[in-house]
Amino acid sequence: MIQLIKQLFVLTKGGIVVFVVMSGLAGYAMGYNLEDDGSLFHLALTLIGLALVSAGSFALNQIQESEIDSKMKRTQSRPVASGWISKGEALGLSIVLSLMGVAALYLASPLAALLGFSTLVLYNGFYTLWWKRYWAFGAVPGAIPGAMPVVIGYAAIRPNIFSPDCVYLFLILFLWQMPHFWAIAIKLREDYEKGGIPVLPSVIGEKQTLFQIGLYTFVYVGLVVASPWFVPARYVYLFLAIPTALKLMWELMKFVKGANGDKGWLPFFIWTNLSVIVFLFAPVIDKWIYVVRHLLV
Repeated sequence: MIQLIKQLFVLTKGGIVVFVVMSGLAGYAMGYNLEDDGSLFHLALTLIGLALVSAGSFALNQIQESEIDSKMKRTQSRPVASGWISKGEALGLSIVLSLMGVAALYLASPLAALLGFSTLVLYNGFYTLWWKRYWAFGAVPGAIPGAMPVVIGYAAIRPNIFSPDCVYLFLILFLWQMPHFWAIAIKLREDYEKGGIPVLPSVIGEKQTLFQIGLYTFVYVGLVVASPWFVPARYVYLFLAIPTALKLMWELMKFVKGANGDKGWLPFFIWTNLSVIVFLFAPVIDKWIYVVRHLLV
């Protein structure tokens, strides 16, 4: 039983599902106002729906990429690639999880359900079957479905998904993904080559990939610096988001210069991942600190 649970966790990429739920929570909290009719049940429906849709999508992804996964050392032990779970079993689970997830999102908000289904189509259709396999820059359009969980969370409570605060959260998640993925691609270039995936370092070289990482990181950090024009930015922004942005830029410079040799990618990778949590939740916390203070006055 324990082994089955572990394999199902890997099949549905449980660790990433947790991050998806956190992103959805950030979107929901940013969109929520005290005069809204939301409830804990409504929030639970939204987050459960997000978790189920993403888990179903990831299970389907492992069916679609089982042959690729079997060629790569990093992924060859995944349940479908290793034969631990059959494609039929994985497909059945994927369909059930996805349908349940879309249904839960629909009960929370029809718009959230539509966005959730669209995200599944973008990720499992366009990204998995085309952008990732045939285009070195596939991570760029592929970052669109990756950034949608925060929009889905926002849409569940507020339909105006093109408001500045929702656009900010979307762009943070969107821009973060390129430095995140391309840093991994530099480290695991040979593994991706075995799987036939045209990652950026293999196609344009490591030096140009570092340039692209730097470019997207500059825009990513620049958006954070400009965030007071889009979202509430007060104490957490000043004392946590800005120092995190500066630290990330420092790690970027060391990474680009090769100051830590082959291990230089890891500190940058870690700080990139820490930064996205800070940048997503700093404006949310600042908003709610302001709300609570005014309630207590």
